[in-house]
Amino acid sequence: MKFFKNKWVLIAGLLIVVSLGIFFFRGGKSATQYKTKKVEQGGITAVVSATGKVNAVVTVQVGSQVSGTIQRLFADFNSRVKKGQIVAQIDPALFVAQVEQARAKLANDEANQEKARVVVTDAKRNLGRMEELLSKNLVAQSDEDSAQTAYDSALAGLKAAEAQVLQDQASLKLAETNLRYTTIQSPVDGIVISRNVDVGQTVAASLQAPTLFTIAQDLTEMQVDTSVDEADIGKVRLGQEAEFTVDAYPTSPFHGTVYDIYNQPLVVQNVVTYDAIIRVKNPDLKLKPGMTANITVKVGHQDNVIKIPNAALRYSPDKTSGAANPPKSEKADTAKVWVLKNGNAVPVPVTLGLNDGSYTEVVSGALNPGDELIVEKIQKNGSSQSGGRPPFMRF
Repeated sequence: MKFFKNKWVLIAGLLIVVSLGIFFFRGGKSATQYKTKKVEQGGITAVVSATGKVNAVVTVQVGSQVSGTIQRLFADFNSRVKKGQIVAQIDPALFVAQVEQARAKLANDEANQEKARVVVTDAKRNLGRMEELLSKNLVAQSDEDSAQTAYDSALAGLKAAEAQVLQDQASLKLAETNLRYTTIQSPVDGIVISRNVDVGQTVAASLQAPTLFTIAQDLTEMQVDTSVDEADIGKVRLGQEAEFTVDAYPTSPFHGTVYDIYNQPLVVQNVVTYDAIIRVKNPDLKLKPGMTANITVKVGHQDNVIKIPNAALRYSPDKTSGAANPPKSEKADTAKVWVLKNGNAVPVPVTLGLNDGSYTEVVSGALNPGDELIVEKIQKNGSSQSGGRPPFMRF
């Protein structure tokens, strides 16, 4: 019995040793497996993403050039107005008084002008008599000189009176102009999108003209003022198609075209951007001024091309991390991808084209639709190797 017990103990021990040997042997070899994605053929579109604000194409701020109290308002939010239509009235009492005062002063100075003309006429007549008497030696030369001086003085007085009349006419014109400015008119046809005053409110135009109304000329034609990063502005061209959504209609994209690109840079916290203007039709008036738009501008498109997933460009069997990301520009670039053939990883050099964020166009390279591209290496123990973190740094 003791022999049989020792025999079974020996057999059990051998089985344990063999199992451990197989386990450690296979664990050391760690048979490699790969995660792959297929090469595809189809269309690819490269886009530039940005954000912006929706605004009317023409927005006019209606202000006041004179100070005073708002007496009446003839327009409100969403009011449709015509060019020349009265939208507000500032209390004109003070300006009416200024006009009357200027007219009275003008009338007084015109009377002084007539008086100066009479003095000139009298001095001229007196000078003529003195010249005649002097020719007959009936008066002294000094008398004729005095008459000449009086005549010249009268002429100067007339010129001063005439200048004063001209000054009064200008003052009257200024007072009348200020009086007209108390009636605020719309400079364009459009819709009032903002009213910043109420009846009884006092506006002060001493330093800066206050804005009373904001009028959008035509809300059926809108534009999006877009901030494009300096790294992407070189791809944006006039006439390119753009698509954007607003939070009010997240599932209904709007379509427009790039209308203009401003050369003036905008620097905010060392980030340089440029304004790209996108024009869009708004027949249903869904878009409203001030909405935030999420825009994608189509900067390139190719049909029926070979394209590969960007994950394949990040994979490298020699690196556990730090593999270069795929290019993000329209310019062709070279790279190397790994194709799984008969269980082996085979490198294939390729020339790249457009990139849409998920796939990249292959301009040239020995790839065919359906080829299996390696995007990740998976060890038997469950760890993986790709362009991301090393297998032993899993979190």
